[in-house]
Amino acid sequence: MSSKIVGIDIGSVSVRAVEVKNADTAKPVISRYFEMPLPDGSVRRGEVLEIGTVTTAIKRLWANGGFKTKDVVLGMGGPRVLSRDLAMPKAPLAQIREALPFHVQELLPVPVSEALLDFYPISEGEGENGPVVNGLLVAAIKEAVAANIAAVTNAGLRPVQVDLIPFALVRALAPASGPTGLSAVVSIGANTTNVVIVQNGVPQFVRIIPAGGDDITRTMVSRLKLAPGQAEAAKREVGLGSAEIRSELRPVVEVIYEVAGEQLNSIRNTLNYYVNTKPGMVLSRVILSGGGSQLPGLERALAELTGVPVVRAEPLGGAHLGGNAKVRPTREQQDAMTTAFALTLGTSS
Repeated sequence: MSSKIVGIDIGSVSVRAVEVKNADTAKPVISRYFEMPLPDGSVRRGEVLEIGTVTTAIKRLWANGGFKTKDVVLGMGGPRVLSRDLAMPKAPLAQIREALPFHVQELLPVPVSEALLDFYPISEGEGENGPVVNGLLVAAIKEAVAANIAAVTNAGLRPVQVDLIPFALVRALAPASGPTGLSAVVSIGANTTNVVIVQNGVPQFVRIIPAGGDDITRTMVSRLKLAPGQAEAAKREVGLGSAEIRSELRPVVEVIYEVAGEQLNSIRNTLNYYVNTKPGMVLSRVILSGGGSQLPGLERALAELTGVPVVRAEPLGGAHLGGNAKVRPTREQQDAMTTAFALTLGTSS
């Protein structure tokens, strides 16, 4: 593998790529980043539906972004990927992974043969039949992964790794070198919200909520008959908790509070579920990230709803910008690029 690696984040509205040098060191350097819009319907909640269309966009992304390597890390998330708590009989990690198909069928919505399985160890303990390894089962529908990989390889790129997006976000936003204690990383994208409970840099619990910032925009378009651009602008102007709203914007306020309220409740319920199943565990903070988190007032609303302090994540993990990335992108651009950047971390050079 070259000394540079590119993380690719295939979203529902765009595909983003971030090229990083020395990704496996304490001081990674972002050398290039670029974004290319995707036609509506070509990707749905992280799953490529139109391989040829996405391949064309990736080729343009590479040509316009000037990336210097074809080695890429591809992220997977969305409703076709799941993570569940799992305790396995103590054994070497390779043996645990080999044994997964015989232990997890009841946790999967599809036959084992249609899923790709992995296991992320967290701790060791004692079970009813002896020592166990406690961890997280990660399962992805083969069909969804294959489509995303095909879109990348058809563009002439070399996927060196496929990573679970929530795990990647932890490496960037809540590493072991960060504050101690129990934290929740909440990354709100266009169509998906990733919630990861983290303790000292180690993921303890993962949930992928199939909702994001674009749900508000789409509801405005369908219900209020606004053009997509008008809906997006109105959403950003109004947000949550505005003190004075012009009368003509009242319908916009109602949509935002309805849709964002449902999303915030889903986040709260996810956090409460974890805490309620782990007696004695107390969340010290929520780390908020993602383009969908830029909705005005959302940070305050989440803190009030959960009763947990909410802090803004350091976008791009505070990485140094070099190469053609000397012009620092806006905060919104950095938030949007964080997933692609996070995917590069931990890869070998």
